[in-house]
Amino acid sequence: MNNIVVFGASGQLGQCLKSVAGVNGTTAIYFPAENEADILDMAALGKVFERYKPSWCINCAAYTAVDKAEDDINLARKINKTGAENLSRLCLEYNTVLIHTSTDFVFKGDKPTPLMENDPAEPENVYGLTKLEGELEVTNLLEKYFILRTSWLYSEYGNNFVKTMLRLGAEKDELKVIADQTGTPTYAMDLAACVLDIITANSKAYGTYHYSNEGVASWYDFAKAIFDISETKIKVLPIRTSEYSSRAVRPSYSVMDKTKIKQTFNIEIPYWRDSLITCINKLKS
Repeated sequence: MNNIVVFGASGQLGQCLKSVAGVNGTTAIYFPAENEADILDMAALGKVFERYKPSWCINCAAYTAVDKAEDDINLARKINKTGAENLSRLCLEYNTVLIHTSTDFVFKGDKPTPLMENDPAEPENVYGLTKLEGELEVTNLLEKYFILRTSWLYSEYGNNFVKTMLRLGAEKDELKVIADQTGTPTYAMDLAACVLDIITANSKAYGTYHYSNEGVASWYDFAKAIFDISETKIKVLPIRTSEYSSRAVRPSYSVMDKTKIKQTFNIEIPYWRDSLITCINKLKS
């Protein structure tokens, strides 16, 4: 059996995987409910692995509330570190390949050129730290794994920056958005397609990879594009990070180099604004 099991199925990426799998005809992919597949419950996880005996395990489950994590470090660490450890132990037992999602926030973000997979990881917030700890559990326990670091994820599903901006655009006449943090927006549908491409390739090129859409943007650029594409009339003012109060420190530059994943899997990655148009058109329809 070449079964695929997705954990964190109700989250943004999990729902995108279900959508993309439906479109491209991927079969034998299973999305157990989180009350049956809690990544902190080894007994429940064991039952899921025994039932499906998966060739592939995709971990989309994560604690992603970046500011809240600063005061909720124990829960963030349980989900992002211990959850990754639990899945890794079962993947080892069942000879399952793990695809584990991580984040650009494992980096400090003070390097002026795109981040490579082997650049030093120096997270500056609890979320990034616990995601890095999760990565280390995977790499310490497994040989058969793909860690996919991504950034600024959005889609039609869940809570994300695009949907927040569209909501605020309908409520306000003016908005201030940070202009001195630079990265790359990533459409979760594109990431989901990449994950399924890796599985289809059945590659043994295990390791850590970077995946985001192509291009570079600030949060201000991202917001301006959202309002432009959605034809929302609102005044957007650029501000510095220092003018915006937030609990967690964020990288000022977290653009990731995607050369490794493009060359290894022979994939083309869409430009961020093109994917944003697709997402907003779907939201409007």
